[in-house]
Amino acid sequence: MKRNVYLRTTLMIAESVATRSPKGSMRPSRLVSLCLIALGLAALAGCNAASSHTAYLSLPQSNAVAAFRINNGSAKFTSIVGSPYFTGTSPGPLVVNPSKTFLYVANRIDDTISRFKIDSSVGSLTEVAPRVSTGLTPADMVMNSAGTFLFVVNQISSNISVYSIAAASGALTQVSGSPFSTAPNPVTLAVTPSGKFLYVVDSDLALVFGYTISASGTLQPIPKSPFAVGNGPLAIAIDPGEQFIYVVNSSDGTVTIDSINSSTGVLTPVVGSPFAAGTTPIALSVSPNRQYLYIANQGSSDITGYTMNLTTGFPTLITGSPFAGGTSPALIVSDPNGNFVYTVSQSSSIITVLSVTAGTGVLGATSESASTSVAAVSMFVTK
Repeated sequence: MKRNVYLRTTLMIAESVATRSPKGSMRPSRLVSLCLIALGLAALAGCNAASSHTAYLSLPQSNAVAAFRINNGSAKFTSIVGSPYFTGTSPGPLVVNPSKTFLYVANRIDDTISRFKIDSSVGSLTEVAPRVSTGLTPADMVMNSAGTFLFVVNQISSNISVYSIAAASGALTQVSGSPFSTAPNPVTLAVTPSGKFLYVVDSDLALVFGYTISASGTLQPIPKSPFAVGNGPLAIAIDPGEQFIYVVNSSDGTVTIDSINSSTGVLTPVVGSPFAAGTTPIALSVSPNRQYLYIANQGSSDITGYTMNLTTGFPTLITGSPFAGGTSPALIVSDPNGNFVYTVSQSSSIITVLSVTAGTGVLGATSESASTSVAAVSMFVTK
């Protein structure tokens, strides 16, 4: 509808110019050319809005956030005008709210959260002051699917900050009782799609701590929590169907898969867990259709791919796995449409684009890639 309005406005302007201009002041061919250019730009704008995603990456060495448009069909990355955008000191985890109106970035040295207003037409960022305080060294940050609460795990102060989010302004306010204590040295966390449960990974203790989330955002430990995982757990992901939880164990080279009790949040290992990954697995991603699990192995510079049994949780290696995944991949993100997987190398600052074969989950090399000025430590791709 917006595109049609734009086109009609362009034609009205052209008619007005032709009517008001003195005879001979503008050649008809030039006017037609200008109209065609305007129409072309309008069509391009409409195409970009409908056929691309936006990606944001935090760049701690530059104290900035990089922004790209990703074409849905080709996965070509195009830098957004004005990128990178400056934030606090050593930005790390970042997240975009469901309506794609605000981006939040946790600054790990400042112990703050920056809030950016997102331009809906191009994806550019404008910071909205003031920044909000967190605990010491915010290590990871997630938002519930409703966009009403933001959860931040603070590594040095060993607690979880919980904020309510104002719908219109995006402003953050700590909920009653926040921050909530957790085990020493928490490194990452995840929230279930329903917003009922929160899980925090402790890398030193090889444990996952579970919490129920109340309607007001307060946290209470889940019965039988914490739950054992492998050694050196560094990343966690939750099945979009909320049946399973996945934790990569960097020291063991494995992935722990647990089923989630939908009523209590209690975790139970699936038969055969943990399962083999590559050398030094460090990140993981679940495909939007829930069928595939991809694990980035930093030590072996490849990606382990599994097809998931959504009844038992048992994984089966995808034919051809492991797949080449760029040099020492440290991040892995699935395309919201399920057509591509993106890996990010901290050593080369390169974003590698891999295609996903429908029906098999096989990953293939593409000719597309992108780079950032310095190494990125977090990546968020909007739906």
